[in-house]
Amino acid sequence: MTKDIYLDFSCDYMEGAHPLILEKLAETNLVQQTGYGYDSYCKSAEEKILKACGVPEGEVFFLTGGTQANAVVIDALLASYQGVLCAESGHISVHEAGAIESNGHKVMALPHKNGKISAATVEEAAASYHEDGNRDHMVMPGMVYISQPTEYGTLYSLNELSAISQVCRKYGMYLYVDGARLAYALASPENDVTLKDLARLCDIFYIGGTKCGALLGEAVVIPKKGMIPHFFSIIKQHGALLAKGRLLGIQFDVLYADDLYLHIGEDAISYARRIQDALINAGLSVPFNSPTNQVFVTLEDSLKEKLEKNIGFSFWEKPDENHTTVRLATSWATREEAVEEFERLLK
Repeated sequence: MTKDIYLDFSCDYMEGAHPLILEKLAETNLVQQTGYGYDSYCKSAEEKILKACGVPEGEVFFLTGGTQANAVVIDALLASYQGVLCAESGHISVHEAGAIESNGHKVMALPHKNGKISAATVEEAAASYHEDGNRDHMVMPGMVYISQPTEYGTLYSLNELSAISQVCRKYGMYLYVDGARLAYALASPENDVTLKDLARLCDIFYIGGTKCGALLGEAVVIPKKGMIPHFFSIIKQHGALLAKGRLLGIQFDVLYADDLYLHIGEDAISYARRIQDALINAGLSVPFNSPTNQVFVTLEDSLKEKLEKNIGFSFWEKPDENHTTVRLATSWATREEAVEEFERLLK
């Protein structure tokens, strides 16, 4: 492989922000605004988001990042004796350094298929607790956490989400959806879950900005206003409140103008398909289809060492001692020229 070419597909937040966001940040830079999310830009963004979600009477809070959003929401909703059910591969279980447990809540990992848990698995876990004669000595499942898309780039269908929602309501558990990459789910041709569906079926969810065109920040949506009393104070307690909240409000105000957020992931989806097709055409093993912006491939270790001289990807797992599964991720900012060069390198 050539030494003067390096294509980095290791993650989907290596670039800064969408040009329209940078323009708006510069345009409003010297406009004086109050802090902590009480500014006019945050208010405008909240109105746009709630309209898009079909819950104009709901609430939106802008937090600094995904781990902060997960830690704050879960701690705010669960009692001290409750834990949260999620896939074994779930972000809160694997890649958040024990942030949930550090707040005193157990992450109760469930088996999954390509990143997804089923309603039947959730019901089995909930029923097992409630039918156990020693349950007063056990951690009570008080919430189900899923992400859309999952860590594997897969999608929950509307039927799957509806079924999980029904189980949660049956057992009095909250349903919380991590939308760190939600723009890529909404842009996928295989997706049939809308923002309005999320607002209807979930108790709370967040709309990802960091991985979806913003410099930083996530928008936590609470469809039923007042569900979490004093949520502002709880956010501040957890260190997730930005004093210059306008920086988050401006970004989401731009992302929700002219349906930008609904379309910002379209190129990423298209380019990911091309990368996946190129891998398959090269005779490489793609373990499953991901309909969003993440592509997984299993490589012989000797080939992996050769490819990584020119192509950046992230480690996923070791299926055996001679092979490694890696992930390639596209983003809203991926250039077609990079994908074309990737295709040429594989050939």
